[in-house]
Amino acid sequence: MITSPRTPDGPGVPEALEKLMTELDSLDRTERGQMLIELSREFEEVSPEVAARPFPEDHRVLRCESEAYVWALEREDGTLEYQFAVENPQGVSARAMAAILQQTVSGETPEKIAAIPSDIAIRIFGGSLTMGKGEGLMGIVAAVSRAAKNRLERTDAG
Repeated sequence: MITSPRTPDGPGVPEALEKLMTELDSLDRTERGQMLIELSREFEEVSPEVAARPFPEDHRVLRCESEAYVWALEREDGTLEYQFAVENPQGVSARAMAAILQQTVSGETPEKIAAIPSDIAIRIFGGSLTMGKGEGLMGIVAAVSRAAKNRLERTDAG
């Protein structure tokens, strides 16, 4: 099991994400599990205009047993919209993480998203995960952050 103390709130944690984490912190284990299952049901798969199966490997999340994929789409206002695919039908946790990120970081600036630490996955899921699941969920967060960093590098280079 991977365990971690509460992740300190850093300057990069968007307000909507922090609010959701605080709400999850207030729940007992059963309530947290129920909320995460409900969030997984809100997951919206990548639109067919963005990607189709088979998905390109350069969007695949490393170390994710649920075969998750991440796309960062630039909006006209310079913010990013995230879309995801989760290929494993049993990937409830991966779908929950994707739904959380869709709802809380889409529309944020690349600077804020780039600063999100991947270990927020541990705080979101209660600090007690199997190693494989924890690595995959942190991988999803890391892929989101990496896409924002790549966007910032392209802006700085241009």
